[in-house]
Amino acid sequence: MKTKILKVLRNSDKYISGQSICDELGISRTAVWKYMNQLKEDGYGIEATQNKGYNITKYPDVLTEVELGSLFETAFFGNKIYFYDEIDSTNNEAKKKAEDGAKQGTLVIAECQNGGRGRRGKKWISPSGSGIWMSFVLKPTIHPYGASMITLVAALSVVSALKNIKGLECNIKWPNDIVANGKKICGILTEMSSELDAVNYVIIGIGININSTEFDEEISDIASSVFLETGLTIKRSQVVADFAKYFEKYYSIFMQTQDLRGLIDEYNGLLVNVGKEVKINNINSQFIGNAIGINDKGELLVKKQDGSVEKVIAGEVSVRGLYGYV
Repeated sequence: MKTKILKVLRNSDKYISGQSICDELGISRTAVWKYMNQLKEDGYGIEATQNKGYNITKYPDVLTEVELGSLFETAFFGNKIYFYDEIDSTNNEAKKKAEDGAKQGTLVIAECQNGGRGRRGKKWISPSGSGIWMSFVLKPTIHPYGASMITLVAALSVVSALKNIKGLECNIKWPNDIVANGKKICGILTEMSSELDAVNYVIIGIGININSTEFDEEISDIASSVFLETGLTIKRSQVVADFAKYFEKYYSIFMQTQDLRGLIDEYNGLLVNVGKEVKINNINSQFIGNAIGINDKGELLVKKQDGSVEKVIAGEVSVRGLYGYV
């Protein structure tokens, strides 16, 4: 009910009477008063004026179930939200929820991760208050080989959400990094449980550096944050809500064909690798070529020096710019 009251306050651009809230939500004036006090304790600025009602004047930078639930306008994303002050890994927790039968759209989000990780088991630094550390459950009716394409759907959704921030220009470094001015501000980790020809569930983990100002020495030259790029301190919950909106849109397009044909042009238009020389490193070999873009399976097309075009599959290789990270 607290979420519903916060949503009513958000959606009103003027004072709203206690009686109006009672009528809309079917609760008593005493209950309204109780929830308003709880919101104040949570850090929201609530003004109560006689004969006028309630007005919200301040929003804390929090990622709680109440905050996110009051912002989401989604069909399935965030239908169940689990918020933690601290957790080892949101991906690990989301997997546990999925194993226990969590529905598609279940969201796990935390202020801090003490065991966050990226691709190939790399550590992901995720201190309290500095970013968005979240994972969510999907249950797509697709063949397991198609699950990796959802990583690209998520990347496109992150860039679309971040576009709303003034002064921030983002691109995608294939397949799953979001970069600004050549530095990484977001990473995406996709994990799956499947049978031979069916997906049980997919977990999409996303880490976005929002207000981060310091990074470990080994990544300080390739990592950045929204704050470092723009000088702006933004409300993280709005970024999550914008991501949720775009993800549902792009995921629906993806599921219609179960490939990326409906998103390929938009994705390639944001791909920082396009037209650049890249070095492809895999277990057995490496080569240098010119990145052309992705195909409808999400594979990176790279024109080799002999003129042939190689299809590079995400998860099997590392892609680096010839003269740096991108």
